[in-house]
Amino acid sequence: MVRARVVVYPPTAGGGRRVRVGEEILGRARSAGELLEFLRRAGLDPDAVDLHDPDLIEWRGGGPGVWE
Repeated sequence: MVRARVVVYPPTAGGGRRVRVGEEILGRARSAGELLEFLRRAGLDPDAVDLHDPDLIEWRGGGPGVWE
């Protein structure tokens, strides 16, 4: 499984949060489900991702329950 560092940025004024894996910006997720889809496309198994794992995901501007 890929263990690149994931950064989820603070919510934007237009909604959603920018998502980066390593040096690549994957897009703007508007929910935890969309985030997991981005991570699946990046090579992670969404069933094995713990959104509360600080070794994998750095949440900026709120945790996995904050999207607006």
